[in-house]
Formats: sequence, structure tokens, C-alpha cells
Amino acid sequence: MRKILLLALAAIVAGCATRPARDALPSAVQQALAQAAVPADALAAVALPLGHAAAPWRYRAELPMQPGSAMKVVTSIVALDRLGPNHRGYTELRTAAPLQGGELQGDLLLKGGADPELDVARFWALLVDLRQRGVQHIRGDLLVDRTLFRPARMDLGVPPFDESPEFAYNVIPDALQLAGSLLPLELSSEGGTLRASTVPPLPGIEFTSRMALTERACKDWDDDWKAAQVQPQEGRTLIELQGGFPRDCTQRTALQLIDRLELAERLFRALWQELGGRWDGVAREAPAPEGTRLLVRHEGRPWGEVLRHMNKQSDNAQARLLFLSLGVPRMALAPQASTAELAAQEVRAWLAEHGIADAGLVLDNGSGLSRSERITPAQLAGMLEAAWRGPHAADLMMSLPVAGVDGTLRRRLKDGPASGWARLKTGTLRNVVALAGYVNDPEGRPWAVAMMVNHERASHARPVLDALVDSIARHGLPGAAP
Repeated sequence: MRKILLLALAAIVAGCATRPARDALPSAVQQALAQAAVPADALAAVALPLGHAAAPWRYRAELPMQPGSAMKVVTSIVALDRLGPNHRGYTELRTAAPLQGGELQGDLLLKGGADPELDVARFWALLVDLRQRGVQHIRGDLLVDRTLFRPARMDLGVPPFDESPEFAYNVIPDALQLAGSLLPLELSSEGGTLRASTVPPLPGIEFTSRMALTERACKDWDDDWKAAQVQPQEGRTLIELQGGFPRDCTQRTALQLIDRLELAERLFRALWQELGGRWDGVAREAPAPEGTRLLVRHEGRPWGEVLRHMNKQSDNAQARLLFLSLGVPRMALAPQASTAELAAQEVRAWLAEHGIADAGLVLDNGSGLSRSERITPAQLAGMLEAAWRGPHAADLMMSLPVAGVDGTLRRRLKDGPASGWARLKTGTLRNVVALAGYVNDPEGRPWAVAMMVNHERASHARPVLDALVDSIARHGLPGAAP
């Protein structure tokens, strides 16, 4: 009898250890799927217990799925481990020319070091430091060095991701990333006429408008936007605005309307003249020549701090910049490979070190703004589990949107037990919705979760994911008892 009982117990333990890949869906999730008219097989999800003995819960967990911006969790976890939360981008002004009597008698080098926040104000402060070093007149050119990454200009020759290439989420970053590669603008229709200007004023940029004034709310100003017509001419660029804009509305924005080399030249010239400087040359792309010396340097905030904005606001350009930074240490060892390829190798190496299989994983740019990136919920939740046990767990959790409170989750899960507790990165594409992060069950036990819907009606399926999070926080999961 004892032998039979032992065999039965062994069978039960073995059954728990080999739980099926498709556990039961909570009833609230089934109802949400029905209401969204999305089939259950469009959903894949997993929940892994963290530091307690409950059984994992899986639903099609090994299926490679498009994660949308939930892929930023992958980039964040590996970057925190490989680069560290104190890793910083930088921008330098260097020269090989002599400085005599306030005159720099040659070229000035502007070297990009992947600073994710090199806005106009920080660039102006860098030029103030240059004036403080005694430079007043620059006789040579401005050499723009983006060669930290390979290729230096990944944006060239790439077709638009969608029909709105001028908006910030579509920027393909480079190592300089001055002003986010965006032209800062003010649009105003007060007084019944649309006026557009750059901020700060940039001589040589001229606007005309064919925009109709509408009754739309000012906050929805971009709903009627149509691609502007941009015509470079000798010494100036004409920008014709099209579409519609709300009446009696003023908006500050920044759009990808001119080439980033032109943007660097016009910003440098305008700000340098404002500081009382003179410049005789032009801007041109060039790697750093031999023998330059450092004049001034600006360091960005630590990436451990920048992650808070990147993940809570789902900043694609910052995520892509951080992903590329992962590949930089490998560049000298593989001179023929692109930085993006080397970054992907770094992610796969991290997975291997943590015992997570990479079958089905497809890496592109690390932001999720991609038609090709794929990851399984099991892989993503496994990474979250490993990060939770690692030294940078607090940095990662701090960066994730809090349910019902901030970031891309501020209007979701507001009234349930997950509000204020669950920390989850969202993901959204035309055919994708996703959530990945951490949720506590009714007993306060933490879970690493990853859930994705890939379907043509995915935009209707956010309530499905919210129902699953709410079910975990409110009731726990079916079969999740120790």
C-alpha cells in the first residue's frame, strides 16, 4: 500500500512539473474575448510565481508573438545588466586646430555619444561652455561625427514605417540625436490665420500653409495633420503645411521635417550667433580626424533615470538608442557587422547565460516599433523573473508604468486591486496589444506576467489583457495554489 501511495504521489508531482502549455482562461478573460470578437487563439500569456511555491500559469506561452512596445522590457533588462544604471551618453566638441586670440583656426568637431536627451537647451549650454573656453570665431567647418554606431546614418534609404514619418515615434536615431532629430515648432491659429515658426527662430526655414481651420479640440491638433511638402532650395528650405488645424489653438511640437545635418547646421549657426560668436564654415558629416583634443563635454543623465521616461512614455527613439548602445562594446571585435546586429548578439548571450532558450526570438531595433520583432510570452516572463532576482530589479520596476496612475497605464485598471500596484509595460501596434511586468495576487504574492494579442481586431482587445491582470490581482489564477 505504501508503495502505491508513493507512486501516486510521484505521479502528482510529475504532473505539476509538466503542466500543460495551455491552462484554463479565467472566465472574465473569456467574456472579454467574446465581447471584443477576438478568438482565444489570438491570445498568448504566461504568469510565473516570484519567490513563492505557486505553480506557473501558461496559455500558448511558447508561441512567438509580436510584442509591440513590450519589447522595450527586453532592451531595459539587458541594458541594466550589461551597461549598468549609471551608463551615460555624451556629446563632445573637439578640435585639432589651434586657438589664438579667440579664433579657432580650423574645423570644430561635434561628436555624438548617444546622449538620449540632447535637446536645444542642453546644446545651447554646451555652446556657452565653448564660449567660456575663449572660442569666439570659428574659421573652419562643423564636422558632425555620428560614427559611434555602424552605419552612422541608419535612417538613410529606409522606407517609412507608416504614413506619419514626420512624428517623433518614427525617428530612427543616431549617435548625435540633436533635438531628437526633430525641428521644434510653434503652430498658432489665434486670430483666424495659421502661423508657424521654429523655436528658436532659424533663418532659412520658411513656412507656407494650406491648412484648413477646424472645430476640433486643440489637444487633438494632429488628427487632421497631413504630410508637409518640403522643398530645399539654395540657402533656404520651404515647408508647406497641409491638412487641418484647430481654430484658436496654439501648440508647441517637434517634427521630422528636414534632414538632420541641415538641422544641426541651422541650430548651431543660430545659437552660436546668439552667443556672440562667428562662424565661416558649413556643417558636414565626417568621422573624427586624428589628433583632436577635447574642448567641452556634456554628459547625459544616467540611463537608470532615463528609463523612467523611456518606458512610462514608451519612447521609441530612446529605446532604439539604448539597444544600439548594447552593441558598441562588440564593434571592435566584428568590424563588418552593424551595431544593431551586435546588440542582438548581446541580448541572445544574456538569455543563454540565464538559461532562457531563444527559439523563435526575432530582434530588430529593441523598441517594438517593428513588423518583424517576435518573442514568446515564456521568454519575456522568464526575463522578468531573472531581472526580479537580479541587482537592478528596483531600477526596472521604477521605470514601468503603474496601473491606473501614470504613463501609458494611467487610464487603465483604475478601479481594481491592480491599481497602484501592478507595474506593466504596454505594447501597441495596428494588430498588437501587449502587457508585460509584475502583478501581485490577492495574497500579495508577486508574479511576472507577459501577455499578447496578435489579431486584426487587437485594438479592441485591451480589455482582454486588463481582465487577465485584474483576475490575477483579484482572484489569483486557476491551479496556482502551492
